[in-house]
Amino acid sequence: MKEAKVSIEAFDRVELDGTGIDRITEAEVVAVVREALTHGRGGRIITPNVDILRRAQTEQEAREHLDDADLIVADGMPLIWASRLGGRPLPERVAGSSLIWSLSAGLGLDRRSIFVVGGSPANDGAAKAADRLAEECVGLRIAGTICPDFGFEKDPETYAQVCAKVADAQPDLVFVGLGFPKQERMIAKLKPMLPTSWFIGCGAAVNFVAGDVERAPRWMQRTGLEWAHRLGTEPRRLASRYLRHDAPYALRLLARAPGQRVRTR
Repeated sequence: MKEAKVSIEAFDRVELDGTGIDRITEAEVVAVVREALTHGRGGRIITPNVDILRRAQTEQEAREHLDDADLIVADGMPLIWASRLGGRPLPERVAGSSLIWSLSAGLGLDRRSIFVVGGSPANDGAAKAADRLAEECVGLRIAGTICPDFGFEKDPETYAQVCAKVADAQPDLVFVGLGFPKQERMIAKLKPMLPTSWFIGCGAAVNFVAGDVERAPRWMQRTGLEWAHRLGTEPRRLASRYLRHDAPYALRLLARAPGQRVRTR
């Protein structure tokens, strides 16, 4: 059976606090990327959660990264709940931690390649993640991996070398798991070098795939409690962000949701 073609322009957007979120499923994201690659078109996917949406209200850099994206999908159940309260629900949560698997499987069907950036430098998490993806996604090719040391971005020469390694490999898709906004800065740097490639900042997904960090159980993912699992595993790093900033913002977002607008591209 011939696969249906899916265009980015086919999807409208739910506007949440000034950010348009594509009303698109995970399977449709994969179809869009595969179709675009077939026609030599690159692009950029951003998966905002509550924290990124909050930061976009006051941080120009966060807003610019969102404005530069070709696909913006909701990685966070509060965004799904807000869309439902507004009367035009997003079809499902589309997390970067899931897309790293589904996109790899989809590209494997076309025998395309990926490059993995990130993971734990102590045990080359990027290579471990790539090996696992290649093992489980038939046909997937690994263009390369790199697991830069913490703070590498502060050295211009090292940063340029990392970007050059990715660009020289000419991958079809690049997973950058460095955390927001570090990963988005790298993607912005790499896009002009690889205009026909796709990019996604996937945060902790590289660590999850490598097996260095355990992802929350599925029931916590489905019920919007994945943040609690992350908080339990990294309390020192995440407590202030989650409890002092993100939780109050999520409550305000839900309270304002009935006034949201849906727009078409």
